[in-house]
Amino acid sequence: MVYYRNMPRFSRQPLLLALALSLGLLTSGNSAALEVYKYVDSLGRVHLTDRPPHQGYKLIQKAGKPVNMARIDFKSKDANRKRFSPKIGEMAREHRVPEALLHAVITVESAYDPNAVSRAGAVGLMQLMPATANRFGVFNRHDPFANLSGGTRYLRHLMDLFDNNLNLALAGYNAGENAVKKYGNQIPPFDETQNYVRKVLELYRAQVSG
Repeated sequence: MVYYRNMPRFSRQPLLLALALSLGLLTSGNSAALEVYKYVDSLGRVHLTDRPPHQGYKLIQKAGKPVNMARIDFKSKDANRKRFSPKIGEMAREHRVPEALLHAVITVESAYDPNAVSRAGAVGLMQLMPATANRFGVFNRHDPFANLSGGTRYLRHLMDLFDNNLNLALAGYNAGENAVKKYGNQIPPFDETQNYVRKVLELYRAQVSG
């Protein structure tokens, strides 16, 4: 893990790549594709790692090429929802998570695209980061059923951790449980996280009331 502080914006990307190379986080030529993640902490320090410990890290480099945009197939949303609904129902019952809530999370996370990849490097139906996948025994994040299982178990863990407070469980799913704890068991003051919680709950309540 390395970090720097308060460097001019224009100089950061070259330095990030140089540091990553010096640490062996990136390889040259056609070597194996290793990922580099970046996190800016509250002191303005930038941390680099190939094994992000929480969801706040953003994927900046993969196979020697910068990651610039998310990839989600919205056109197949309805077909994929139909395809995965039986397994979603099974996971919801097995792990005691409201099925409508699981559908709402998946809608916002990936629009039911099993191949979705976020700008941060999260993958699959429930957008698992490497650390979360490892924590819940998901060895292949691209396997939609393993991804669904891991994500559902993580959501159940967060619901237990925050006494079934859905606002906090969802905030934890988006920003990481430690971020929720850091802000006194409140939704962290991040626009992305606050919008995420709002969108998921709106979809969840619409399904329940409908």
